[in-house]
Amino acid sequence: MEKCLLIVNPISGTSCKHGLAERTIHKLRHSDIKVEVLYTEKPGDARKFAEMAAGKGYLGVIAAGGDGTVNEVASGLIGSGTALGILPVGSGNGLARHLNISTDISDALNVIARHNIVDCDYCDANGHPFFCTFGLGFDAAVSKNFSMSQHRGLATYIRSALQEYLKFEPSEYLLEANGKKIRFRAFIVAACNASQYGNNAFIAPEASIKDGLMDLTIVHAGTPLTQAIVGVDLMTGMIRNNMIIQTMKVREASIRRLTEGPVHIDGNPMVMGEEIKLQCHHSKLKIFTTGETHPIHPILTPLKYFNREILNRFRNLRNKN
Repeated sequence: MEKCLLIVNPISGTSCKHGLAERTIHKLRHSDIKVEVLYTEKPGDARKFAEMAAGKGYLGVIAAGGDGTVNEVASGLIGSGTALGILPVGSGNGLARHLNISTDISDALNVIARHNIVDCDYCDANGHPFFCTFGLGFDAAVSKNFSMSQHRGLATYIRSALQEYLKFEPSEYLLEANGKKIRFRAFIVAACNASQYGNNAFIAPEASIKDGLMDLTIVHAGTPLTQAIVGVDLMTGMIRNNMIIQTMKVREASIRRLTEGPVHIDGNPMVMGEEIKLQCHHSKLKIFTTGETHPIHPILTPLKYFNREILNRFRNLRNKN
């Protein structure tokens, strides 16, 4: 039998993890996969566990958590023959949603059971890997606020966003990419390997995790009204039509911040210097995924995903009972 390691972050998201390990072991046993289980206790545990499994030649390491847990596990698997599996039980689950991995645990386990493994890209900012999004500006400030909250979930994230919006001031940046230098004042600068932040907030609807390129999305400084409209466009998939949005595809880029502020990597806030080097690394991470890609249609795609999320919540509750 092949071996997989299940890494569970017991404090991620809002869902209960009770019985998750047992369900995973039982489900994958029928696909000739033996599952071992470890629980994280502190930051860094997931990456250490993943590196250990990759060193032993395991088929896969399954991250049961949110994008922060996925980031740690994936960071430990870069360049190895061990694949990343995702059970999306976090707050945003941006990478899982981009990969069309269902938040219904049974469906997510089916993806791993089918052994469908795809070579995918990852990116880094000053050597720190990210697999979904890296951001400067407002989104980083929201991530910092959210990380200090005692509660998780979409409602807490929205509250953090509203608190930051009332006081946030755009910053000055100097960007060098695709042979050009651009200076601008922006509300958000996001480098995206995947299409969304999480919770179906589409910051880069055309992003692909297999094209060897990052999608840079710049939300230029605007009026309070135009900046507020960006939030609506994120949730409806209409960000491409917003007049204060600029996008470009790049393999690498350099950003210099002219004012200090937080950054985030896959939703986790951190401190970084004024000079930031961004780079995309093509096909360096193996991921269990459906292999399916779907174009994002404004309004229709978010509505479809919203309805599916509601259904998945009922399914997960039924399975627990």
